[in-house]
Amino acid sequence: NTEFTPRRFAAVIMRLREPRATALLFSSGRMVVTGTKSSHNSSLATKKFAYILERVGFQPQSYIDFKVQNIVGTVDVGFPIRLEGVVYAHPTFSSYEPELFPGLIYRLVQPRVVLLIFVSGKVVITGAKKEEDLVEGLRKVYPVMLEFRKATVSPVPGKGSNFVAGEGGGVAAAAAAAPVRPHCQVPTLPPIVTGNVASLGKGGRGRGGNKETPRVRRGKDLNNTFEGHLEV
Repeated sequence: NTEFTPRRFAAVIMRLREPRATALLFSSGRMVVTGTKSSHNSSLATKKFAYILERVGFQPQSYIDFKVQNIVGTVDVGFPIRLEGVVYAHPTFSSYEPELFPGLIYRLVQPRVVLLIFVSGKVVITGAKKEEDLVEGLRKVYPVMLEFRKATVSPVPGKGSNFVAGEGGGVAAAAAAAPVRPHCQVPTLPPIVTGNVASLGKGGRGRGGNKETPRVRRGKDLNNTFEGHLEV
């Protein structure tokens, strides 16, 4: 359950099955425990890692300075969100760059947490020191997400009002009532001359004067052919 590759990462990676945790052991004596589901499991995993180190010959200190640095939580609010509306209404606390990252970054001052809000309604809360900070941060931002909840779809061309998708088959009825565009026939381009281009002389004949060699169409002939085949 231990691996060490100094060329890739300057720490020993140790894993536990119960509780499920991963520890990064550095040469300075520091240890980082990650992957647990609660603060209690992190403290328990730290004691087990210290016991393993003691069994292999190291002597850890009697008092372990255990400190929670970061807690990450995820939640699904159950409805899509208009991220553009959130960033326009709260530009001080939020930033949204869809070209760089698909989620909106919302930073709270108290509690000091960061929320990553996605258009699907999934939210990732990070930066908390206590589990209560996750609940408090979500409680403050939830009314904002509820205010910019997506409830309607864009109107179909030919319809004057918005409608909720799925009510009375509105999408299918609007699609059936939409005007049908005239059929456009794809023009047939002239045949392409294949073969060795260097062997074609002036006037489209080969160097040997072969009359069966097709003549290369010029720009004016191509335009006439294209206009003759275009039908709308």
